Parts: sequence; structure tokens; C-alpha cells
Amino acid sequence: MIDAQITAHHLVAAASHSAVPYNTSGWWIGWIIGIVIVLVVVALVVPILLLARSIGQEAVPINEALTEAVHNTAPLGALRTTIEHATIIIAGLARGRARLGG
Repeated sequence: MIDAQITAHHLVAAASHSAVPYNTSGWWIGWIIGIVIVLVVVALVVPILLLARSIGQEAVPINEALTEAVHNTAPLGALRTTIEHATIIIAGLARGRARLGG
């Protein structure tokens, strides 16, 4: 049994050191394809990240401008009340004009 294992080991070792050269072109092609894929992904992701960074930097001034717009337009909420009071006043003036015959 031990002789069979040693013989098998020697056969494997002899086969690995045989006169037939080992072809590594498949490995080179695989590595080149892998590197090209990584470079393409990096080329696509970097502009997206730069755009996201630019948008993130613009978000703060945009938020400040919107907050200021909310503050500046808050009095417009009272405009409905003003219109209601003006309508009541105009109706009263119309009644007064009608009583005076005008």
C-alpha cells in the first residue's frame, strides 16, 4: 500500500516536471479580462460618485434657500383671512350704497 502511494506520488511529480511546457495563456487572458472589467467599472463609478458629491455640496445652500422662502412666504397664509374680511367689508359697503339709493 505504501509502495503504491509512493509510486503515485512519483508519477504525479514526474508528470509535473515533464518535457511538455505548461500553457499559461489562459491565465493571462483571464487576468487581462479581469483588469479591463475592473477599469471599466471604476471608469463608470467614479463620475457617479463625483456627481453625488457635487449634489451633496449643493444640498446645503438649497435647503437654506428653501427655509428662507418658507419664512418669507409665511404671511401669505393670512391672506385668506384678509380676503374674507375684505369680502365682508365690500358686502357692507354694497348694502350701504343700496340703502342710500346709489
